[in-house]
Amino acid sequence: MNHGSLTKKPTAAYSWLMATRPKTLPIAIVPMVVGTFLAQATVEHIEWLLMWSAIVSAVCIQIGTNLINDALDFKKGTDTSARIGPKRVTQSGLLTFDQVHSAGLLFFVLAIFAAIPLFLKGGIAILAIVMISTLCGYAYTGGPFPLSYLGLGELFLIIFYGFVATCTLYFLQTGYVDLRAVLASIQLGLLACVPIAINNLRDYEGDAKANKRTLAVRMGMCFATAEITFLILAPFVLNILWVTFGQMFAAVCPLLALPLALFLVQFVTKHNPGPIFNKFLALSVLLDLTFGILLSVGFYFGHF
Repeated sequence: MNHGSLTKKPTAAYSWLMATRPKTLPIAIVPMVVGTFLAQATVEHIEWLLMWSAIVSAVCIQIGTNLINDALDFKKGTDTSARIGPKRVTQSGLLTFDQVHSAGLLFFVLAIFAAIPLFLKGGIAILAIVMISTLCGYAYTGGPFPLSYLGLGELFLIIFYGFVATCTLYFLQTGYVDLRAVLASIQLGLLACVPIAINNLRDYEGDAKANKRTLAVRMGMCFATAEITFLILAPFVLNILWVTFGQMFAAVCPLLALPLALFLVQFVTKHNPGPIFNKFLALSVLLDLTFGILLSVGFYFGHF
């Protein structure tokens, strides 16, 4: 057996793919789809270009945020050889700090260009939203007050991957925002927080040593476990409210994802933080994607 092949260095292309963290990208896509399909249940005409433009822009912001996080977590000493999470390309030496940091900035620029159809439709307000989202993507790890180091990561996700993303798409298609859009945004925002909450519980000890004051570090492991349970189950409880809006399909369809949610809660609460949490991380993104698709299906069939 050629043991050298087992430690073969990944190609540059694969290293860049790892750096973008493709498994996290559905979190950026789901609110754009849900906001659009909710709008389709409300108005007769949908501009699909707006959804695709928003998806590309949001994915670019997500990739840019991931790359900046990869580079700056290494520079701050948070990512070390003792890391138990997925491999980070800067820390492992597959790519340099300058390469990853510059690529992150490039993706932020691409996000702004991808959003041009949104600016043309919504004007200065939408331009401001995209610019602020981009700046906050950098500020998640960078700047004098990095959000993830202050325990504000979950709040960031609820605001931008819940309310801002969902309601902005709904507004662009309908011209207004109502309580239905707010309800959907809260549900998606909570689910978007699950991966980061699992990530923070997994990295509890390393983050504490690096003075990364996540909610898990600030409040303790018991709180972090309870937080994950709440974030997973609350959207399903809120789903009952769709009945009050006459959206019976939307109230029922996402319940098909409940077994996955219960499975995830059971395993997170029964295991101590460790490498197995990487699997839970992937399942949490799958839960967000599944819930969003089923909610969109509910909106689609509910408008007939």
